[in-house]
Amino acid sequence: MSKHKTGTQKEWLAARLELLKAEKELTRLSDELAQRRQELPWVRIDKDYSFETDEGKASLADLFRGRSQLLVYHFMFGPDYKAGCPSCSAIADGFNGIEVHLANHDAMLWAVSRAPLAKLQAYKNRMGWTFPWASSFGSDFNADFAASFTQKQQREGDIEYNYEREEPWEGAGEGATTFAAMSGTDPATYTRERPGVSAFALEDGVVYHTYSAYSRGVDGLWGMYQWLDRAPKGRNETGVWWRRHDEYRESQDKGASKDCCG
Repeated sequence: MSKHKTGTQKEWLAARLELLKAEKELTRLSDELAQRRQELPWVRIDKDYSFETDEGKASLADLFRGRSQLLVYHFMFGPDYKAGCPSCSAIADGFNGIEVHLANHDAMLWAVSRAPLAKLQAYKNRMGWTFPWASSFGSDFNADFAASFTQKQQREGDIEYNYEREEPWEGAGEGATTFAAMSGTDPATYTRERPGVSAFALEDGVVYHTYSAYSRGVDGLWGMYQWLDRAPKGRNETGVWWRRHDEYRESQDKGASKDCCG
């Protein structure tokens, strides 16, 4: 027998209608927040940023590819990583299906990381991704948009991430330590890169910064969590459980081998 509260269809419907009121209110609030994002003042960008792409060198304006809007996901893949962050990888798994729709609605979607382009291309090929991914290696882009920090900033507590100042580095938690190992680096190096999303506009040849969000602010882009929030057990997390999509089969195969052979 289920340990969860059970009831009749009539009781379920009554509870569902009550929940629907709250869901509709949340939807209206989400619409209002979206409008407020669009009403933020635009900040002109006069600094030159250089990127390496599959097509060669590009400026920030070049990344628009003829559109007036640019959406950038700050993907945690530093120069010293051997593989991309597993969390960023789980988020990016949702990009392939939507980037073509965005591109045909006047908005380009790019991932940007500090790792050299060759590393990004190899990892992108491993993951089977097709969305555009640019390297900002040697550029101030990630630092200027609060997605990458120096060892000195980390040591001295001079990191301002998600619009809050952090304390000096005293070590990483279990999740960061696990993901650092999965990314082939140490926790301090791993956490000097951060996830986020930034939006830009191009008008009359001028690029403007319009919006940035970090940490839980990118939750809405993480497709698997939107589904789990609607599943019977919700997120149901007791620790780090997700892997890169090509690593689940590997763990399953190892488990099967252990079960079979002891």
